[in-house]
Amino acid sequence: QVQLVESGGGLVQAGGSLTLSCAASVSIFSINAMGWYRQAAGMKREWVASITSSGRAQSANSVKGRFTISRDNAKNIVNLQMNILKPDDTAVYFCYVDLYGSSRLNFGQGPQVPVSS
Repeated sequence: QVQLVESGGGLVQAGGSLTLSCAASVSIFSINAMGWYRQAAGMKREWVASITSSGRAQSANSVKGRFTISRDNAKNIVNLQMNILKPDDTAVYFCYVDLYGSSRLNFGQGPQVPVSS
């Protein structure tokens, strides 16, 4: 069973920065990609960013230029550096891991990130 341990959430003011981290308890060789989704109150969960095992990173247009995803393969950790945060970024942020041969994503519990105006 995959375990994802997230950290770094919390209240931040608009314009501020925050870094989320997520550690996966699986072999690095079983991971195709890791990333983040977020879900605001009353909204659907939306994809934010992802990074493959080879280091290819992608991010949603809504966060491009403000959020940066990175990965520490040695520690099986994915980080999401969030800059110039806006109140619209307020959401629960879910880390996920995409495993080779698996038909579904595995999600973490999700730290809350409230952004005050």
